[in-house]
Amino acid sequence: MQKESQNDYYVPAEDSFFLADFLENKQGRSALDIGTGSGIIAKTLSKNFSLVVATDINIFALKKAHEVIDNCICCNAADALRSSFDLIVCNLPYLPSDELRDIAVDGLHDGVDIPSMIIKSAIPRIMPGGKLIFLTSSLADYDILIQLCKSLGFDVSIAAKKKLFYEELVIVECTKN
Repeated sequence: MQKESQNDYYVPAEDSFFLADFLENKQGRSALDIGTGSGIIAKTLSKNFSLVVATDINIFALKKAHEVIDNCICCNAADALRSSFDLIVCNLPYLPSDELRDIAVDGLHDGVDIPSMIIKSAIPRIMPGGKLIFLTSSLADYDILIQLCKSLGFDVSIAAKKKLFYEELVIVECTKN
């Protein structure tokens, strides 16, 4: 039997807190937090949304998230969902890597392979006029993600940035036409 430890889910860090602060005043009917980790983002969203769903591919992360949010689903990104949401958020795994060692942080080639897959999974779940908000980093080639969202018919803007010692965190907001 595998024992749960703190290392079995993404522990909130500077990026999580930055995204949570950005989302604090967002409002709507329904929101989806993809890759919820500890559930900090889902908990923030639950203050201003009637329905919040959290997904993660990691069952240990969902066990932790379930301490703060009821609607937790173990699945890859939004692949198992058929509902649509006003807002979908994700603190993407953006670190460039040659192989997938840690699903919570490794984004593979240029830090965009896994994020691109997550974005493509989320797109069909966004209501018309809804938003996709994701956090990435200057360590990743996030212009590729912006171009992907634009090619899928979204209006895209960089909504916020935060300079850290070794990187710049970037929040991207995409609005479905």
